[in-house]
Amino acid sequence: MTDDSTHKRVLLKVSGEALMGTREYGLDSDTLLRIATDVKDVIALGHEVCLVIGGGNIFRGISAAARGMDRAQADYMGMIATVMNALGVQNALEKLGVPTRVQSAIPMASVCEPYIRRRAMRHMEKGRCVIFAAGTGNPFFTTDTAAALRAVEMNCDMLLKGTQVDGVYAADPRKDPDAERYEELTYHDVLARDLAVMDAAAISVARENGLPIVVFNIHAAGAFAQVMRGEGRFTTIIEKS
Repeated sequence: MTDDSTHKRVLLKVSGEALMGTREYGLDSDTLLRIATDVKDVIALGHEVCLVIGGGNIFRGISAAARGMDRAQADYMGMIATVMNALGVQNALEKLGVPTRVQSAIPMASVCEPYIRRRAMRHMEKGRCVIFAAGTGNPFFTTDTAAALRAVEMNCDMLLKGTQVDGVYAADPRKDPDAERYEELTYHDVLARDLAVMDAAAISVARENGLPIVVFNIHAAGAFAQVMRGEGRFTTIIEKS
């Protein structure tokens, strides 16, 4: 499924919750270092890597809206949370010697670059890791959709989503230990079965552009590089010919 020569450029989507470790909120330094080490190992394999990071560990737009806040305003706050996370991951990567750039869909010139597609591609060609922050820059779109969009814009060969479990299941395996685990799915399967992998907009973007999605457990040390070598446990979402 994965091959060093055929998947040169990839995008890794990491949820904000994945950065919490065992904390209730915020960033866990050990978790940041582990994820940064995994990214460094994949770059060392010869891949170009970019990332999209969520903001759920700091702020959840939808839950805030449910408490009476305007949804658009809440989503903008969530986008700013992703910039904070991106800067944290950038710091962890640079401590390991990985040159990293953060590009934000909401301009914040004092702390990061604005999102410019050609500049981002040039960074990756030079061996730098690029972290895309602030989602799409628009409310009502999730960071999953932003990940699919950026992966397509960057001409990535694959979108990898690091989750809490080792693939896609018919139900939450933490609640239902007998839930069926899928090795491979089509985009249609995900939409038709309403599987909680990524939102429909993200799946549609991937489907329209033939972008393979790989779902794996981000909490397992070394899992990112393992998946890139075609090893370990993961679920592939792709259109079958």
